[in-house]
Amino acid sequence: MKKILFVILALLMINVTAKTDDFTGLVKKGNEAFQNGKYDEALGYYHQAEVERPETAELYYNIAGALYRDGKYEEAVDKFQTSMNTEDIRQTQQAQYNLGNVYYRMGDYQNAIQAYTEALKLNPDDIDAKYNLELARKMLKEQMKPEQQNDQQQQQQQQQQQEQQQQQEEQQKPEEKEQNQEQQQQQQQQQQEMAQEDEMSKEDAERILNALKDDEKDVQKERQQQQAVGNYKGNDW
Repeated sequence: MKKILFVILALLMINVTAKTDDFTGLVKKGNEAFQNGKYDEALGYYHQAEVERPETAELYYNIAGALYRDGKYEEAVDKFQTSMNTEDIRQTQQAQYNLGNVYYRMGDYQNAIQAYTEALKLNPDDIDAKYNLELARKMLKEQMKPEQQNDQQQQQQQQQQQEQQQQQEEQQKPEEKEQNQEQQQQQQQQQQEMAQEDEMSKEDAERILNALKDDEKDVQKERQQQQAVGNYKGNDW
């Protein structure tokens, strides 16, 4: 039994050693391809090594570097963030610095500033991080200028539109005044005409009444004359 156990343990040791050699060999090949600028080839070796030892922070750091060099920035961001799951402060600081570089390449200067700031917290003497931080701040200011200009242009356009509306309203007001004046004049003329018609009707009525009065006077005179003729006075015999 002891011999069998020893053989089994020996076989396990061989398998572990073989796997370790495979992992180390794949990483080494990946690093050589990386140094020669063959980033796709390097990624191939790193992914093979990942199968042997998944969730290895150092390996994710190498994968992120190859992705960054290959221009695959979004994937690089994810891998650099994953590579920080380690107690190695130096690796975390370098991952933060490189993460800042990735964000900078993407034009995301706010996140780049944050990453460089975190890198400097871990290593205040990192001159490259200081320089890149200032550069990212300058680029962010330059990036904000067009947005401010666009806001100013929008405000100017709104002001111009308001001024045009006011001018149009002012231009319309005199026309409305003229129309109102014309309407008032027409109403006044109509009122005058109606008043004149009323005056004419009054005059006509007075004429008619006067004529009637004259007629009555004439009738009364005739009656008086008739009565006078009828009341002939003779001698009582």
